[in-house]
Amino acid sequence: MVITLSDILTIIRKIVDISLVWLIVYFILKNIKNNVKLSLIFKGLVFIMILKFASDKLGFITVGYLLDYIIQWGPVALIIIFQPEIRTILEQLGRSQLLGRHKVLTVDEREHMVYEMINAIDYLRKERIGALIVVERDISLGNYIDKAKKLYADLTSDLLIAIFYEGNPLHDGGVIIQGDRITCAGAVFPTSNSSKLNRRLGTRHRAALGLAEETDAICIVVSEETGRVSIALKGEMLYNLTLDDVRMMLIDELRPKQDIDLDEEDKIEEEIYEEDR
Repeated sequence: MVITLSDILTIIRKIVDISLVWLIVYFILKNIKNNVKLSLIFKGLVFIMILKFASDKLGFITVGYLLDYIIQWGPVALIIIFQPEIRTILEQLGRSQLLGRHKVLTVDEREHMVYEMINAIDYLRKERIGALIVVERDISLGNYIDKAKKLYADLTSDLLIAIFYEGNPLHDGGVIIQGDRITCAGAVFPTSNSSKLNRRLGTRHRAALGLAEETDAICIVVSEETGRVSIALKGEMLYNLTLDDVRMMLIDELRPKQDIDLDEEDKIEEEIYEEDR
């Protein structure tokens, strides 16, 4: 059998076609994982499809009839009802970085970054100075950076404290950190409407949770009223954390995924070794 140039081009086209489909599926699943609202929509769609399959197999005519209408008009209803969420999702896809974080920090750089942030948070909580510190990860925050005051300064505790000092005109907004540098200050983020959030909490907490619902950023909040430290992460708000809690969370969340995978492999090898013994 002779393979012609046309056959080779056909094979290449099929490989590229399949690769593009898998790439689209990967980005969809990745954003579903990082976005709480999108994950709820996805779960609802999966539930409807399972219910439709079950009704067809079990012969539930009425349920199947209703589900046919839902599937037929569902996309239109979703676009109308979830218009703000869909717009946010599309913006998030546009902000996503193909290669992840701007800069993969070394161990020393991560330790220095966490050290400076903890020193600043410790001072801010003791003096009861309100603050919102956001650490960018895989999903770009460029849309919020463009509307904030650019700094592009080295991350130091003194600079963080100075930014959130009450006399500073930028203290009401949030600080965005990319890598080991402060990119901007005075950033404004979308506020969350979650019913799980305590009504006594202010705009900073709602902005932190709102950003954590839409991105994978680490959002650290220092309460101006109580001095308590909270972290919004992956669509959830963790309240009243100690400095040690914050330090450990930052160290764990800032580690590259490759390092985490290697640690998991080491643990598996240790378990296998123990079983063999």
